[in-house]
Amino acid sequence: MAANHQFPDDFKCPISLEIMSDPVILSSGHTFDRASIQRWLDAGHRTCPITKLPLPENPSLIPNHALRSLISNYALVSPPKPRPYPEPQTLIFKLTSVSSSLDSKLNSLDQLTKLSKRDSAFRRKITESGAVSAVLNCIDSSENPILQEKSLSLLLNLSLDDDNKVGLVAEGAIGRVVESLQTGSADSRAVAATILTSLAVVEVNKATIGAYPYAIRALVALLREGKVRERKEAATALYALCSYPDNRRRAAQCGAVPILVGIADSGLERAIEVLGLLGKSKEGREAMERVNGLVRVLVRVLKNGSARGVDYALLTLSSLCCYSEEMCVEARREGVLEICMGLVEVENEKINRKASSLVEVLRGNHS
Repeated sequence: MAANHQFPDDFKCPISLEIMSDPVILSSGHTFDRASIQRWLDAGHRTCPITKLPLPENPSLIPNHALRSLISNYALVSPPKPRPYPEPQTLIFKLTSVSSSLDSKLNSLDQLTKLSKRDSAFRRKITESGAVSAVLNCIDSSENPILQEKSLSLLLNLSLDDDNKVGLVAEGAIGRVVESLQTGSADSRAVAATILTSLAVVEVNKATIGAYPYAIRALVALLREGKVRERKEAATALYALCSYPDNRRRAAQCGAVPILVGIADSGLERAIEVLGLLGKSKEGREAMERVNGLVRVLVRVLKNGSARGVDYALLTLSSLCCYSEEMCVEARREGVLEICMGLVEVENEKINRKASSLVEVLRGNHS
């Protein structure tokens, strides 16, 4: 074990002055690292290195288990010596240099991503060092799916800070992210959708992203074509974006509703949450009325879904039934009234309130 100034001096071998990995006790009562005292004895010495008193011809080396345990435990709990961060400019230069190899760029992205994931101060530092432009160029010019995915992962980390969210949009991040949504690998498309979710935390970005050509259309395409992870991330991004009213209309016009119903039918409750938001728009409600089996899917969520799923299923049904007598008739036929009367008794206040409201609608008592 190498010497470490943070360890107590008692943990160091008196001969090597390094931390002992296998401490043993000599008959003189002093402790040494086994390798060091064995070399001393092998050299023909028959005295204690500390007391200089004579030793037996064949000295016994008794393991010092207590000290070994102390050293081991101290090493586990003692904080490691902090390593200085690599300079961001050096790593960013490797991303932008035409002479940098692919491996060099990937290594730089790995280091920047690892550090930026856990340290907001480092995120600010690399943002101020011009990392955003370098990363966006990597995404834009990359024909290598691994380089693109790693670049997107770093961009996602940079978007975690609210101060960066508007700045990233101003530097053109949406265009690169949407392009990755359309043409990237499965992993890149999933990360790209997550970036849009992160950016949409800022209200002004919801409008900007929604108005960007093909942004919502690309998310809807990912819903339709992606596997489980991509669909979940696309649905989450749509949920974040569709709290902004204009984006509900855009999503409905892009054909999101029947896709969401199909995904909800396969068990992804986040799709129900998006439908709940789309039901607040005229375009969303009209699209839902055209989907056969929608009420049946919502009923299944009412019966078996999580509290959040039930909440949004009730929201969707309320939006539909308040505006369409045909949907009321279908809801009654599927047993929604009876289910809601049972939900009125649950302790969840939001579900209780929405179920009560829907009961009134289905009984024809709403204004």
